[in-house]
Amino acid sequence: MSDFALLRAPSQVLFGTGLAEAAGGIAAGYGRRVLLCTDATIAATGGFATVAGALEAAGLEVTLFDGGTVDVPMEVVEAAVDAGRATEPDVIVAVGGGSVIDLAKVTAVLLRHPGPLSRYYAVGSVPGPTVPLVALPTTAGTGSEVTPVSVITDPESGMKVGVASTHLIPRHAICDPLLTVDCPPEVTAHAGIDALSHAIEAAMAAEAPLTPAIVDRVQVGRNRLSDGLAIIAVRHLARNLVRAVEHGDDVAARSGMLYGSLLAGVAFGSAGVSAAHALQFAIGAATGTSHGLGTGLMLPYVMEFNRPARVGVLAEIAAALADGLGTETADPVGVVRALGARIGLPRSLAELDLRLEDLPRLARESVGIKRLIDNNPRPLDVAALEAILTAAWHGDPAMLAESTIPA
Repeated sequence: MSDFALLRAPSQVLFGTGLAEAAGGIAAGYGRRVLLCTDATIAATGGFATVAGALEAAGLEVTLFDGGTVDVPMEVVEAAVDAGRATEPDVIVAVGGGSVIDLAKVTAVLLRHPGPLSRYYAVGSVPGPTVPLVALPTTAGTGSEVTPVSVITDPESGMKVGVASTHLIPRHAICDPLLTVDCPPEVTAHAGIDALSHAIEAAMAAEAPLTPAIVDRVQVGRNRLSDGLAIIAVRHLARNLVRAVEHGDDVAARSGMLYGSLLAGVAFGSAGVSAAHALQFAIGAATGTSHGLGTGLMLPYVMEFNRPARVGVLAEIAAALADGLGTETADPVGVVRALGARIGLPRSLAELDLRLEDLPRLARESVGIKRLIDNNPRPLDVAALEAILTAAWHGDPAMLAESTIPA
């Protein structure tokens, strides 16, 4: 790795139990009018009541939008933007998982810049600052509270697409583990394995050519700052994932997961992710399964495919996993698969009722997601993606160990 390092993050990150109450004072620094974004489930929780109470105590005028839903369909975006235009907020406060925070990000864009949202699908095309955003995550997984990406569902293709711009990074991230204790076990599992995917794919990402133009890219590939954070994240996530899924009231495990997710988010917010996420966009659209389930299922197969280009990094990942789990160092591909099985992930694409004949189409759909495909450490074309999918359908990473695709 070269000596290049780049890190982008919110202007302020607050982490710790009880810090959700800081939301009122932080939001008040931007003005009096607040658009409070969440979903109906989160709106009924005690954690949300804490945030809402803090805004009220600060004397702010709060407009509640609780229509957030998973996958961020365009009609929900339009409804949130309409709510914002009616009140002209000085700041947006988002309380929720990745979908809620992603919704708040694109709402912040469209309250400052003309639509439709599709004009900003090209990476880096948001023309300037958005409405300030304060993000409070209620899941430990997406890292959306610190990243420059919002994932929404495109109504034309039916697939998820990313809006990527440094202007989307929230101004403040308030990470309070107490906000995550109500997260159900399945959501905790899928979000947690997604965070592990962020950390591992960031550590294994391509290294961009070192030229002055690199600073204009939203995500720049693996570098010295992102790499260190990603490896630390792997350790914390491995240590706490199973405990958080099986004992959701364990605040220490919840704290460890949220900390790992935060570090992974900062790491991949700069370095980017790659093939596991690209493939999940197509898998999720075809099967209706959650984002985290798909990235977690595909992660070991992508790791195995990329092994020839990242032998040293995989050794670091193996050591971090072993440290987190308190075990002897073992092959990281097998460890990640075992972790997925322990928290209830399917072990193959066949278990999602996909057919072998579906895989070429999924490979073709995935290869066009250039922001992710070009960030993979080994070249990816349709044949390579189909090989990864085929191994995942059979549930056998060893099929890729014998791959004849050039490294």
